[in-house]
Amino acid sequence: MESVVGFLLLFPIFMAAVVVHEVSHGWVALALGDRTALAAGRLTLNPFKHMDPIGTVALPLMLTLIRSPFVFGWAKPVPVNFMNLRRPKRDMLWVGAAGPAANFTLAAAVAFLLRGLGSALPLWAIGAAKYLILINLILGVFNLIPIPPLDGSRILTGLLPSRFAREVLLLERWGTVLVVILLLMGLLDRVLLPAVSFLARLLGIS
Repeated sequence: MESVVGFLLLFPIFMAAVVVHEVSHGWVALALGDRTALAAGRLTLNPFKHMDPIGTVALPLMLTLIRSPFVFGWAKPVPVNFMNLRRPKRDMLWVGAAGPAANFTLAAAVAFLLRGLGSALPLWAIGAAKYLILINLILGVFNLIPIPPLDGSRILTGLLPSRFAREVLLLERWGTVLVVILLLMGLLDRVLLPAVSFLARLLGIS
């Protein structure tokens, strides 16, 4: 019960992180020539436009209930038509990198503010700020894993020669299943935990 209450209290912070992540993809795609997200009304910070029943609610709640060391999820992906981009292969890299970059930037900005204003804030605000930092670090690191449809695969395909990039993209139909299997086996924790812990220490968050 306490886990559920905690999840409900922190859910708005989690939503802020995933919405910033998705909107960043859309804004960078728009800047590079694709108006798909704009036409779909997805370049908004309204959380209800981005909620995914499984990735935004069910998965984070399940991870909270089983006391997973990582609580993460995803919003409904912002639609991007890569063929509308001015240079599709190169620009796919920048669109993919935009989400994690936004999460890391938000985490660093909140850590900077916390360092300057922390002594004047109540304990609940400090706790909420630290959670916002950590969830952004988790989302940023998690999405850099190069397994489709995670952002790391977009970055990887933008860097690889075309024939190898196509092979990576062919994994997309099985990508989500593969990520879930790796998560259940605990393999992702071994990669994510050290990376997130290192970045948290770098930002002064213990």
